[in-house]
Amino acid sequence: MKYTVILDPQEEGGYAVRCLEVPGAISQGETKEEALKNIKEAIELVLEVLHEELEQSQTISNVEITKVEVADVC
Repeated sequence: MKYTVILDPQEEGGYAVRCLEVPGAISQGETKEEALKNIKEAIELVLEVLHEELEQSQTISNVEITKVEVADVC
């Protein structure tokens, strides 16, 4: 799956980056390449936490939980 990210150049250098489809997935990097690598990791971590929370929830019924692969972010 591909996700849309916003790279925001910072005045002090480097880039802030956030994912539109995965709230909470934010990161930064000194270069565009580093920022993109870091946001991939952030997306994976946020999705992993959400997955664990769904598995532990006793109040959610009729929910299907599946794994997805994170594709390259361009």
